[in-house]
Amino acid sequence: MEEKKTKFMDQAINDEILEKLSLKNRYAFLNTNLMTVLEPKHFNFLKSAEKFCTRYERKNDITHATDEEFYHWIPDFGKEGLISRAHAYSEIDLNFEDHGLATELMRCLALSFFDPQFGMAGGATILAINPVFYHHENVPIRLEILKKFVTGETPGAILITEPERGSDAVHQLTTLKEESDGSYVLSGEKIYNTNAPKSRYVVAYATAEENNGNMMAQVIIDTEWDGWKCDRVFIPWVPKVWLGHEYFTNLRVPKEYILGPVGKGREHMFEGLVPERIGISLDAISQAWNALAHCSIYSNNRKQFNQEILKFQGVGFSLTDLWARVMNVTQGLLRFCEKYDATEEKFGGEIPKNISQAMVAAASQFKYHTTALSKEVCYECANLMGGAGLSDNTLMHDLLNISRIQEIIGGSRQIQLYILSMAMRQLYKMTGI
Repeated sequence: MEEKKTKFMDQAINDEILEKLSLKNRYAFLNTNLMTVLEPKHFNFLKSAEKFCTRYERKNDITHATDEEFYHWIPDFGKEGLISRAHAYSEIDLNFEDHGLATELMRCLALSFFDPQFGMAGGATILAINPVFYHHENVPIRLEILKKFVTGETPGAILITEPERGSDAVHQLTTLKEESDGSYVLSGEKIYNTNAPKSRYVVAYATAEENNGNMMAQVIIDTEWDGWKCDRVFIPWVPKVWLGHEYFTNLRVPKEYILGPVGKGREHMFEGLVPERIGISLDAISQAWNALAHCSIYSNNRKQFNQEILKFQGVGFSLTDLWARVMNVTQGLLRFCEKYDATEEKFGGEIPKNISQAMVAAASQFKYHTTALSKEVCYECANLMGGAGLSDNTLMHDLLNISRIQEIIGGSRQIQLYILSMAMRQLYKMTGI
């Protein structure tokens, strides 16, 4: 008889409680919380995505063990339209009826509950999708690459960070030289780029002059080209996610792969800040809900002194404090998403630059707040669960790990606070005081 696959090395939680912590039951906890705050169309999309994830887990005997690979799941999720729902993608004949940032929140919730590391890797593909979506200019190869990203044929990555630059994205050392045929030849180095070792295509930035942000360009790179080398950077916090350390050695980028020519790269980078930071916020709040679901179900079933531990004030009061804060931030984030979607629809799918720039501060506020909250919630929920929250029996260890690095991804906590301090200065000037 074949031995049943398990997530854990040793079972530390009893059968009854472990069964109660199933994906189906955690989704039920989430849905019960959100059914009064979601519009019917968003709630229906959420339940549809949850249904797919639940069936996919069962059909493929997925345990979410620490050594379980997941990149081969991506095409299946792409066929289901669960890689990105930020847009309808009519340009590539997908025509998603349910789309927008609010729908993206639903997608993130479903995928993060299913597998947090898988959800994080998917977020990196979206960072590659966005610039290609906004700057494809109906060039056939760009549309082809966009479709491969959105349908899950390949994951994607965005290459900004450099070994000597970190969060300083505008003083890059990766350089380009323009050729007579309009192509660019890139030389340099990038690092910490999620999915890069697994991606057929990546979006990268380089500059015609070192340290000059005004000379930056934005390009698509086919990772099968000569001059590309990528090693894996192992991040123990997320052992199933592949991050890259890339080297460009006279890597030639044909003209049709150039999304933003010299002088436009910085502008393209900054226009993507709002969806990028909100995307990280969606992941962070989804992880917080997943931790709450684990802890709530556990504390309503685990007994100590002949009563459920939720009834002890040290557990119940602490958990409900976290619950209240996550619910309130979720409603604020949902409001932002709905407002963003309405503004995009009002202006025919492209938000004017002045309005988009005004949203940058709000996006940084949410990125800063949700990642800090997620870090606290995931840790405190694990703490309330005791040893069960730290063992490999549940997804809590994944949530603990990812929540620790979310503040660094997409611009560190200090960078967000710097952006916000500048925004507050600008806001003060606007008051006329």
